[in-house]
Amino acid sequence: MADTTAKPKGAAVRSAGTRRRSRKSAPGLGAEKPEALLDYYRRMLFIRRFEERTAQAYTQARIGGYCHLNLGEEATVVGLLDALHENDYLFTNYRDHGYAIEKGMDPKRVMAELYGRSDGVSKGWGGSMHMYDTKTRMLGGYGIVGGQLPLATGAALAISYRGGDEVVMCQMGDGTTNIGAWHESLNIAKLWNLPIVFVVINNFTGMGTTVEMSSAEPELYKRGSAFRIEGVRVDGRDVLAVRDTAAELVERARKEQTPFLLEAWSYRQKGHSVVDPAKYRTDEQREQARSDENDPITLFEARLTEAGVLTDELREEIAASVKAEVTEAADFAENSPTPDVSTLFDYTYATPVPNESRRMPADPVFAE
Repeated sequence: MADTTAKPKGAAVRSAGTRRRSRKSAPGLGAEKPEALLDYYRRMLFIRRFEERTAQAYTQARIGGYCHLNLGEEATVVGLLDALHENDYLFTNYRDHGYAIEKGMDPKRVMAELYGRSDGVSKGWGGSMHMYDTKTRMLGGYGIVGGQLPLATGAALAISYRGGDEVVMCQMGDGTTNIGAWHESLNIAKLWNLPIVFVVINNFTGMGTTVEMSSAEPELYKRGSAFRIEGVRVDGRDVLAVRDTAAELVERARKEQTPFLLEAWSYRQKGHSVVDPAKYRTDEQREQARSDENDPITLFEARLTEAGVLTDELREEIAASVKAEVTEAADFAENSPTPDVSTLFDYTYATPVPNESRRMPADPVFAE
């Protein structure tokens, strides 16, 4: 077990930038290339602005159903996905928009899916919680807490059975560590030595309950010890620390054919979902979650500015570019057609099923 942060709410002590770089490094940021650092910054900012536009569209009734945002977790999202190879698999919970984009899905199609339109990644029938794309190997988006764990473990078993060199990353929230599928999946993963990295996003509050109130072992990276799974904790506000820690575990899982557990902690800036006012938090806790000292983008921006990588001109240029791209995605979604009701049952089953019911609401139970 390893804790790469001094305290769950403290600053990361893991050294960033341990991977070799070929070009001139940025001062104060190890061997990191300036262009790579700016790319991380832009990707984090894009997720932030995309999610803010999503929240706006939800209040305008352009998006329906449940909707959960990655606000405050941008560094974790970018760092985790940068650690994966293109052919690795990703399973997530319902807070999946940023992960879908980072795994390679077109942001325009992600936004169209949020709008429930035909050009969406699931043709408008999946919505916010069910981003899915076999091409990019982003295999969900799952609305049931822990629903992704058995499926991700099964995918890792398939890789092991075929003798492949891919790795599965299975992301979840802190509350998922208390359900049965957690114990069953981790047990099987270790018992059968499967190439999977379980990632717990710890934002200190599982829906409306604190980790300390719901888990006898609040240091979640230790909760794999019952299954002899090595666990690591990392500061989820630090994109470089997340990237390096995740990359190390992913490559070890690939080489050693064994599971690992990664806990990344950060502050969720909003409530559990778009409509959650987070009244279970005190005013002080809400301010702490949104403070500059806990905002991953503000923190990274300050580091880049201090190192001379990010200038005022570059900041404005990146901000304008991101805003334009998010606006383009929203316009694309707005102009995408609504799926025809007749296609409602087209994707219920992967193959034809005898006597499949396609009865619509208000249709008679028995045909005349």
